[in-house]
Amino acid sequence: MPESQNTEWKSRWKDEYLEWICGYANAQGGKIYIGCDDSGKIVGVPNACKLLEDIPNKVRDAMGIIVGVNLMNESGKEYIEIDVPPYPIGISCKGIYYYRSGSTRQILTGPALEAFLMRKRGATWDNLPLPAFSLDDVDDETVKHFKQWAARKGRIDQSVLDEPKDVLMEKLHLMNGPYLTNAAMLLFSKDPEKWQLGAYVKIGYFETDADLLYQDEIHGSILEQIDKIVELVYLKYMKAKITYEGMQRIERYFVPEEALREALLNSLCHKRYQSGVPIQISVYEDKLYIANCGCLPESWTLENLMGKHASSPYNPNIAHVFYLAGFIESWGRGIEKICAACQKDGVPQPEYTINPGDIMIKFTAPEERIVRVTEKVTEKVTEKVTDKEQELLILLTEDPGYTMPQLAERLRLSRKTVAARLKKLKEAGLIQRIGSDRKGYWKLSNQDRCNPH
Repeated sequence: MPESQNTEWKSRWKDEYLEWICGYANAQGGKIYIGCDDSGKIVGVPNACKLLEDIPNKVRDAMGIIVGVNLMNESGKEYIEIDVPPYPIGISCKGIYYYRSGSTRQILTGPALEAFLMRKRGATWDNLPLPAFSLDDVDDETVKHFKQWAARKGRIDQSVLDEPKDVLMEKLHLMNGPYLTNAAMLLFSKDPEKWQLGAYVKIGYFETDADLLYQDEIHGSILEQIDKIVELVYLKYMKAKITYEGMQRIERYFVPEEALREALLNSLCHKRYQSGVPIQISVYEDKLYIANCGCLPESWTLENLMGKHASSPYNPNIAHVFYLAGFIESWGRGIEKICAACQKDGVPQPEYTINPGDIMIKFTAPEERIVRVTEKVTEKVTEKVTDKEQELLILLTEDPGYTMPQLAERLRLSRKTVAARLKKLKEAGLIQRIGSDRKGYWKLSNQDRCNPH
């Protein structure tokens, strides 16, 4: 029988195995067999009777807990079974907290240790009181928007939405005693970073892993962030494959909007905000990553995550407000909806990677959806323009039919600024306008160097 998440085979006893016992006690429990090789074959242990006395004492002295230590015998060979139950409180081994994750032993420190101890106490970070955050810091405009979203969805009684904001905060479970909570701060503060570093989203466009072409940051209430992120990703970062059916223009992105929105909502609900690290969205011409400092629920594996499961948000109070606003459901169907949206749109299923410090989702573009824009501008062209003008030139290479308002919207700039940059590109001999402002198009003068692939 091979080793597993809950079973370890050891040929002889070492005191360092106390750390493994601690890890089991803090996770789901498990068994360690002393006197077995790595395949589980019984090889026996010569000092079994002595270990039967020593191990319980060592465990008690190092951790203050009791484990089952049993003498086993098979074919005349004695070996020891150590049966470790899961403990409802955090257990340390000589002052250090260990945790069994998969088949590895991890040392818990910093935010991970804080989150672990809170879980053991039945508390969550988003429900911790934040005395420095008061009702005066609750943004009235964000409260107004929440009331509008919640009223449309109908998941909360209108009489609650009509309450003043102090009563509303209490009804939304955003009070802990006399204080507003971390969740209230993230949801309803105009500037949550005043109280919690990293409470924003960073977006970057990469040519290669080492070459960041441009980037943006989305700040403010996490309730308000989601629409801003989606809008920015589609307007500025992700390139649509453009086709025409007769006179109708068809734009198709390689990540369906429903899938992207659901993935972002998952990140906002499950993030370990105490890490101080922003959610990071990395966009390439053929893939998109969302990296989030989060963790799976205790004892979950990637298989649990991808299968049907109950809702278990890391920040339940944040998730509750998102649910009332109509942003999410409460049935743990987020990943199912992401996969269904990708399947419906004919793009590959997303890939999840679980790292010790974060969870990453990757969307990959099928070949027919890739718009290759990173090879358009050669070094000779680049020398003539600034980075901002090059960004505009890339957009025109992607779609020469862009109008001035569309360019301004994609770049999130004023029309006046876009007009000034277009003028510089025309003066440099790189572009010219063919036809009218409304029905014409942009011709790139360096077509031999700037043609789409």
